[in-house]
Amino acid sequence: MRDFDVKPVARPRAEARAVIDEGLRSYMLRVYNYMALGVAWTAIVALFMAANPALMATVAMGPMKWVLFIAILGLGWFAPRLIFSGSAATAWLAYGAYATLWGVLISPMIAFYMGTNPAVVVRALLITAVTFAATSLAGYVTKKDLSGFAGFFMMATIGVLIAIVVNAIFFQSTMMSLITSIITVLLFAGITAWETQTIKAMYYEGDLPEAARSKAIFGAFMLYGSFVTLFIHILNILGIMNEE
Repeated sequence: MRDFDVKPVARPRAEARAVIDEGLRSYMLRVYNYMALGVAWTAIVALFMAANPALMATVAMGPMKWVLFIAILGLGWFAPRLIFSGSAATAWLAYGAYATLWGVLISPMIAFYMGTNPAVVVRALLITAVTFAATSLAGYVTKKDLSGFAGFFMMATIGVLIAIVVNAIFFQSTMMSLITSIITVLLFAGITAWETQTIKAMYYEGDLPEAARSKAIFGAFMLYGSFVTLFIHILNILGIMNEE
């Protein structure tokens, strides 16, 4: 009688757990697919700009690069509000604009390495993909709550950002650039794991389609920023090491 009493309770729970797991996998796959679309679009924009030096010089170099930089920071702050506005068109526009701005901003760097040593770009992309996959997987499977690191990640990101800007404006030191890039890669490896766990925690089985879509786009937006940041600084590290 004991087995007979338990089975009707255990089976629905197991089935419910399987449904949730399948829904979570589908949700995370959508997040990664959206992120990949953003990365692909950034690559297209960067290569287009690199193939048009005059346009790149006008839009992405000189004082304009700081305008782009500020625009990216501003959109990074406001885009989540637009993504959760309830409008699919607005959410995609915010995400697409963010990916476009990044493509324009990094185009001079891509153009330089594509013209001098294209293999460095390929290696940087491969290393970034492996690093991102490993840290995102770690964030997905770990049982440790990473939310406690959120404050540290925020402050460390601000500190690194200030160091990068100060070096670019005042010192222009190759060694400092190398050090800040190494720190940034380590920092954003941790941020990627934390973001993945956060995105996973946002999943709710009963979400309406509009809410599920907004969450997936927001998750892609978060991971996209980390992927591009990792790529930029890994490329910078490889470029500096190649020069030496």
